[in-house]
Amino acid sequence: MNAPNLWTLENERIAAGFSPLCGVDEAGRGPLAGPVCAAAVILPQGLELPGLNDSKKLTEKQREALYDVIQAQAVSFGIAFATVEEIEEHNILGATFLAMKRAVEQLSVVPALALVDGNRDPGLDILTETVVKGDGKCADIAAASILAKVTRDRYMLEMAEQYPEYGFEKHKGYGTKAHYAALREYGPSPIHRPSFLKKMH
Repeated sequence: MNAPNLWTLENERIAAGFSPLCGVDEAGRGPLAGPVCAAAVILPQGLELPGLNDSKKLTEKQREALYDVIQAQAVSFGIAFATVEEIEEHNILGATFLAMKRAVEQLSVVPALALVDGNRDPGLDILTETVVKGDGKCADIAAASILAKVTRDRYMLEMAEQYPEYGFEKHKGYGTKAHYAALREYGPSPIHRPSFLKKMH
């Protein structure tokens, strides 16, 4: 079963004339290393995707399975990164909005309305509604959260091979005890975010 009433909000907006809708979400705002990733997804209205939910409530295996199904079933989707350099230049919020804009620009269909997870408007070129905790309330945002999370996790697994001493395969760049210990021992890698390491002692 889908999480409770994941289509309620979308159905209300579609009934009000906003169609198609896209959901937008990001992954990787908090980590000490790696890019931030965003995804935009337009699902067919009312699509039943068993197990669809906020990516944080799913296991890695569930997310991986849904990742392929979402890509196969979506009317359109876009996935984009903002780099560590862009995070440093624009701060994490600005870089997140940059990734969101890039993801929306990849859509082959122009949405009438973008439903964006959170409470901050990323300044897209289309009509936008922010939805707090949207990844647990909206099917399109939940789908976007899964695409962004899986894509970023896969990228961090590649980085784990390049920089094996940090254990990225385990924590995906988040600030775990083991990650901080590795940073103290080896110093930062080229994919660490300098502004996120200022708090380290």
